[in-house]
Amino acid sequence: MNALYTQEMERVLKVVNCDISTWRVLAILQEQGVSSVSDIALHSVSKLSTTTKIVYRMKADGLVSTSASTQDGRVTLVELTPAGCQQLQRVADATHGLFQRSFDGLTPARVAKLNELLKQVFRNLHGGDHPILDEALGRELQPVSAGAAMAGKKAAAGAAATVRPRSRR
Repeated sequence: MNALYTQEMERVLKVVNCDISTWRVLAILQEQGVSSVSDIALHSVSKLSTTTKIVYRMKADGLVSTSASTQDGRVTLVELTPAGCQQLQRVADATHGLFQRSFDGLTPARVAKLNELLKQVFRNLHGGDHPILDEALGRELQPVSAGAAMAGKKAAAGAAATVRPRSRR
């Protein structure tokens, strides 16, 4: 399903001189506002090096601007430019029909359930909690040391190993 949707998105985006990677960054910046390259990578589930290349390509195209963080000069902040906002609007106009067609016949309740299920699959694939999902669900993240996290995983694995199915009589 993801491959088919991506294929259709690529086809539609090509008409407005855009690609999936650029669209993702534009959408993240629209949703999150000024963001670090690291945050964009986290939200797009992409490697930092890949995201950095995309951002600097977009900067060369005039879609985003970059600046150093005033709190930490090692952090690059990314912001939509007016041209980026215009491109995002062209993309929204071009993809509206595809989005409508994709969810045709699904009630808002079924879309909400689909999102719940996809979040669970994402968590399962990621191996547990994920900052993006925790943020989306409105939970605050509790910092956990690597040692505590590993101990928790070992305890959970040990508990799982001791559970035995009941025998049938």
